[in-house]
Amino acid sequence: MEFGEKLQNLRKNKGITQEELAQNLFVSRTAVSKWESGRGYPGIDSIKEIANFFSVSIDELLSSEKILSIAVKENKQNIQKICSLIFGVLDLFTLLLIILPLYPNAVQQNVYSVNLFKFTLTSSFGVAYWVAFLALALVGLLKIMLTQLNIHRCENVVFWVSMVLGALTVLFLILTRQVYSSIILFVLLIIKGVLYLKYVFK
Repeated sequence: MEFGEKLQNLRKNKGITQEELAQNLFVSRTAVSKWESGRGYPGIDSIKEIANFFSVSIDELLSSEKILSIAVKENKQNIQKICSLIFGVLDLFTLLLIILPLYPNAVQQNVYSVNLFKFTLTSSFGVAYWVAFLALALVGLLKIMLTQLNIHRCENVVFWVSMVLGALTVLFLILTRQVYSSIILFVLLIIKGVLYLKYVFK
């Protein structure tokens, strides 16, 4: 007997509706309906809750092979969620390029390092720096929001927008001879690429 049938039988034997079971498990009625129809499986925590609620063992609900499969899938999803958050945080780090003194400012014979606020007063590309850095930070914020809200449809698109925007910004910084900020942004870009290839793109 499949898990969905077992769950449906247990629920009916207890004399409760899908809605009532969902309330007891702190999930939606749609989730319970999906499990019973065999269109999906609950996570490990939900399986434990189901076993406790019906006073049965986990082995009675699912085979050890299926439990292992669910655990592996859940673990991969958790890793991908953490990576998504890291991608967002790395993009937000570009705000540091605004406040750190990374830009040269020549005063008479001396060259001082200043932040972007002061540098843009003397640079002809001032607006372009602001647009690039703030755009990256906004993409990072969007990535974090999508991850927290469990919206997965746009995640890949946002990631690639972030990578392309980051690469273009690095190129722009190199062309305008901003050594320190281009190195920092390039390192952040490499970290995102490695994380994507190692943990997400599998």
